[in-house]
Amino acid sequence: MGSVIAASDWYKAMINFADEAIIEVRSGKGGNGCISFRREKYIPRGGPNGGDGGKGGDVLFCVKRNMRTLAKLRNKVVFKAKNGGDGSSWNKFGKNGDDVVIAVPPGTTIRDAETGELIKEFTDESEDEQFLFLKGGKGGWGNVHFKSSTNQAPRYAHSGTPGEVRTLKVELSIMADVGLVGFPNAGKSSLLTAFTNARPKVAPYPFTTKIPHLGVLHVDDERDIIIADIPGIIEGASEGVGLGIQFLKHISRTSCLIYMIDCADENYRTAYSTLKSELASFSEELASKPRMVLCNKIDVAGAKERAREIIDAIHADEPETAVIAVSVTANMNMRDAKLHIVKMVDERDGGQSLEEETVSSFLASRSLDEAMEVQYPGSEQAEAE
Repeated sequence: MGSVIAASDWYKAMINFADEAIIEVRSGKGGNGCISFRREKYIPRGGPNGGDGGKGGDVLFCVKRNMRTLAKLRNKVVFKAKNGGDGSSWNKFGKNGDDVVIAVPPGTTIRDAETGELIKEFTDESEDEQFLFLKGGKGGWGNVHFKSSTNQAPRYAHSGTPGEVRTLKVELSIMADVGLVGFPNAGKSSLLTAFTNARPKVAPYPFTTKIPHLGVLHVDDERDIIIADIPGIIEGASEGVGLGIQFLKHISRTSCLIYMIDCADENYRTAYSTLKSELASFSEELASKPRMVLCNKIDVAGAKERAREIIDAIHADEPETAVIAVSVTANMNMRDAKLHIVKMVDERDGGQSLEEETVSSFLASRSLDEAMEVQYPGSEQAEAE
C-alpha cells in the first residue's frame, strides 16, 4: 500500500512541477524561386524576372528568468518556425519565415532525445541572449539568376531547401547554492521557512513536500544565498522508493549540502550514513559535495543527548564536517547555523567568510529579482490540496 501511495504522490507532484519535456522542433523550409517572364506592352521578350524565395525561420532558445517550470513546453510539444514565402514575378523576393523562439527557465538543459547528447545548458545567460539551434532552409533562386547569353529565357528555378527536424529532451535542474537533504519530517521545510521568505507546506506527516521549493536567505545588502528543499529521501530511494530520488537532480548543481537529522526519530543513529549512501548511489559527485549537518529537534526530551551522540560519531570519521545541534521551531542555535551556511557557501566559491568585510566575488555578482517568487513552481497547487 505504501508504494502505491508513494507512486500516486509522485505522479501528482510531477503534474504540478513540470521539470521534463519531450518536444519536436522544426525550422522553416526555404521558399521556392519563381519562374516568370517580363510581360509589358511594346517590350517583346522582356526576359526572366522571377524573384528568389524567402529564407525559412530559425529555431532559437532563450532564458526567461521569470519562468519556473517547463509546463509551457509540455502543453505545446511541437515548435515550428514559419516557411519562407515563394518568390514572385517582377523580381519580388518571398517573405522570410518567422523564427520560433522557445523560452526556458534558467537551469535548463536540452539533449537529443534519441542519443542523449548534450546540446546546450542554460545557466548564466542573460535574457537578451539567444541560442540558435536550427537554421531555416535557404530560399531558392528565381529564374532571373540563370539568364545568360546562350539562355535568354531560362525556364527553371531553384526550390527552397528544407528545414531541419529534431526531437529534444528538455530537463530543468533548479539553480541554488545550497541543497537540503533529509528524511521526511526532518525539518527541512521548516528550516527553509525560518531562514527565507519561502512558504513551503509544513505538516507532521511524511511527504509533506512533494515538489522542490526555493528560498532566498538574505545575508546583507550585497549578498543572498538560494536554498533548495526537495521531498524527503527514504531508504531505498536510489532504487526508486519514495519521492525524493526523483528530484535529486535539482540539487545536483548546488555548491554544497545541508543534511538534516531528526534527533527525535528512533533511527537517528543511522540517518546520516543512510542519506550519504542513497546520494552516492544516485551520484558520487553529488555525495562528495561540501556539507554540514544539522541535528534538529533538540527541544524534544532526550534529543540533546542524541545530538551529542551524532556529533561525536560524525567527527570521529569526518572531523572537518560542521555538525550543529539546533531546534528550528524553538529557534535554538539558528544564528550559528546561519553563519556556518554562509561560511560554507563562501568558502566553496572562493569568497570570504561572513565576518570579513570583503564581499565574496561569487555572491557579490549574484543578481536577484526582488519580485521573484521564492516559493518554487507548483507549490501553490500543492498547498491547495
